[in-house]
This record gives sequence, structure tokens and C-alpha cells, in this order.
Amino acid sequence: MKRKMAKLVNFLHFFLLPLLLLLLPALICSISHHAHVAASKSTVEYLPGFQGRLPFYLETGYIGVGEAAELFYYFVKSEGNPEADPLLLWLTGGPGCSGLTGLALELGPIKFNESLPTLILNPFSWTKFSSIIFLDLPAETGFSYTTNPSLADHPSDHVQVSQAAEFIRKWLGEHSEFLQNPLYIAGDSYAGITVPPIVQRLSIGNERGIEPTLNLKGYILGNPGTSGEFDKNARIPSAHGMALISDELYQSLHKSCKGEYHIVDPTNLECKNNLEAFYECLSGINMFNPLDPQCILHKMPVEIAALRRRRLLQDESRLLSTIDPPELDCKYDINLLCKHWANDELVQKALHIREGTIGEWERCNSRWNYEKDIPSSFEYHVNISTKGYRSLIYSGDHDIFIPFVGTQAWIRALNSSIVEDWRSWHVGGQVAGYTRTYSNGMTYATVKGGSHIPPTNRLIECYAMFQRWINHKSL
Repeated sequence: MKRKMAKLVNFLHFFLLPLLLLLLPALICSISHHAHVAASKSTVEYLPGFQGRLPFYLETGYIGVGEAAELFYYFVKSEGNPEADPLLLWLTGGPGCSGLTGLALELGPIKFNESLPTLILNPFSWTKFSSIIFLDLPAETGFSYTTNPSLADHPSDHVQVSQAAEFIRKWLGEHSEFLQNPLYIAGDSYAGITVPPIVQRLSIGNERGIEPTLNLKGYILGNPGTSGEFDKNARIPSAHGMALISDELYQSLHKSCKGEYHIVDPTNLECKNNLEAFYECLSGINMFNPLDPQCILHKMPVEIAALRRRRLLQDESRLLSTIDPPELDCKYDINLLCKHWANDELVQKALHIREGTIGEWERCNSRWNYEKDIPSSFEYHVNISTKGYRSLIYSGDHDIFIPFVGTQAWIRALNSSIVEDWRSWHVGGQVAGYTRTYSNGMTYATVKGGSHIPPTNRLIECYAMFQRWINHKSL
């Protein structure tokens, strides 16, 4: 018996053990590619480019969703009363634009200095009254990534909806102290396509008893995309109202295209020619705000981008290089500084980015073939408007890309009765825009002089608008 046991031990030692050692790396690799990395979260107290300790609570981390997606987020705790203040899940548009956009370029507690990629405080941050999760959505956006490309969902509108819904339930499962806080899903631009179906999905989940139960209260959308029918059809009357095209061209367009500009009959040559004349008139115009110079980021000369590169210095103050930068040619150059900052090794270390998970960070993903499989979000607005959720829809009135004309059109099409009719709202004794409220809990507001992303050029007005609305006060 002892001899048999000895032979068995020798067999295991000399034959099976080497085989197991040989297969172990492949086994580990297989497991790592077919299973999520454990959810992680880290507190960030210092950021390169900001002098001193951050005076607000910033957390970054990853939540695994689907089969292979690891979604990265920035979470800022409310600077007011975080135990009771609302929680916002903020989704930047694009599709595929990073949550860093909302955090540092729009409505978060920090913003970039426009002369160097240094950071300063934003005194008009929406985090004064709410906690906000800025999410890199979907996977392959910002610092989010996939553990196995062969298992990853093809990026699309429906994938965004699925990933966002799974993310927020898992995130609140990991942060149960915020489960009772009022929850709002929010975003701007292309998020107008995905936020309404996310709200509907979460609402249905609550009704079906999916845990954890969310204290879902509503949604917020700025200059939201809805559909070509509403958004693109509104561009021509908006441009005419801003005196960018002549009366004659406008009348000819309206007559030849019959008011339908988003889908053109190829046999209707008169409509086609008029549309070409329209876009020629607007070829030198910034569609996001005609008052700003035209400077499209992806068309910027390589030399300009190269001039913006500045090496970060690791010193006790954690400030960036003090080498004098060139003048910024355009306010949108700030995005280049943002890209330079986010790609720095020290920054990624401070944010606790998992090493080797992405290549070059881009504010908006321009490398993928994204499928826009929700042609219109209007039906979702219809469905959720009957469930008692609050909503704030706002439009910068100088945006031609997604004009207020189209946004007002789909709001009217909801057929909700008016509770408070059209009137001006004010900040500092001046008209800041116009507003109207509806029986379905929706508040609509224009931001006077606002661009496609109003918090970028009407910061104080948007701050006041949000403060009043989130606290259930009249604008």
C-alpha cells in the first residue's frame, strides 16, 4: 500500500505538477478575460495642476457591467448636505465623450485655467447643491475599457442604456448611504437620446422589484438631441431667425422642401440645391454658437496642438510646468489642454487609472463605429411623462446645432397642459432667459445667449437655474 502511495505521489510530482504549471498562465489569462475585475474606488485628495489639497470630496473608480465592460467614474460629493442632497448621474454627449468634460469643462467643481493646463476652483459648480457622478459611458469612452474585445458589446445607443442602468444600480449597491437620496439622470447634447430610455428602464426595474430600489425622481437635459425630425428640421428656421440666411432662401427652402429638411428626396433637385445654398451660407459659422469664432477641434492644425504640449513636473506643490504657453487662438483650445492633462502619467496615477487599460486618452472617442439604434427619444419622453417624474429641459438660445425651436416642438407634441405660461426668469436683476412649466412635471427654460453647452458660456445663469429647480423653487 505504501509503495502504491509513493508511486502516486511521484506521478503527481513529476507529471501532473509540471503540466499544471504550464497551463496556469493560460488559465489565469482566460479567467481575467472572462470575468470582471473587482469594483474599485479611491479617494483623490490631490490633482496635478491644482495647488494644494482639493477642498471637496472626489472619488474615482470602476464598476464592471455587461460581460466585459469596466466603466470609470468621477464622483463628487455635494458640498452642501450630502446626506440629503440629490444625486445626479451625469452623462456627457458625443456619443462617447468623457465625464471629465462635465467635471472640468462644464459644471463641476474645477475648471482649466485658459493659459496653462492648470486647475482652479469653479465657484458656480452644481455640486454646491448635489452629489454628481460623471461617467465615462459607454466602454471605450475616456478611461472606461473592455477586458475582452471579443465579448464586448458593439457600442450603440441601446448598449449605453443597458450599461448606464446596470452601472447606477451597482454603484448604489456599493454606496448604499446614497440609496435614499433623490436620484436624477442628467446630461446634455447627445445624452438627449439615451437619458429618457435610461429613466424608463430604471423606472420599470423599480416596478418589477429589481434591487436595489432607486429613489428615482426625474431627469435633466441641456440642448438635448431628440430626433432628426425635430432637431435638423429646426436648423433652417433658427438660422433665418438669426439673420444668417436671406428671406428669399428661407421661403424657397420652405416651399421646395415642404418644411422637411432632415430627409431629402434625391429627385427633388430644387430642395437639394436650396439646402446646398443654406450650408454654404453657414460654412463660416460656429453651429454651436454663431457669436463665437468657427474653430472645430478635429480640424485644428497639428502645429497648434504641438504648441500646447507641456510637460508636468512632479514637485511638492503638484503644479504643472511654468513654461510660458502660446496665446490661445480660440476658446475651444481648452480641450487640447484637457487632453494633454489627462494623458499625463502623474495625472493618471492621481486618478488611480488602471495601468495599461487604454491607449491615448481622448475627450471624445473618434475611433469607433458607433451604432445609433435609437432614432428618436420622443416616445420615451411620452412614456415617462405619465409617471410623475420631474424634468428640467433647457436650451441655450444661440445653438443652431440643436435649436430651441425643435426642442419646443417636441415638448408641445407631448400635449401636456401649461401650468405656468411663458415668462422671463432673472439673475442679478437681468433677464437670463424664458421659461414655462407643464402639468407633467416638466420645466422648460431658455438660457439667453447660451451656446450648445450653456454652462460653458452662461455659467452663473445655469448655476442659478439649477439651484432653483433642484430645490423645487420657481425659476
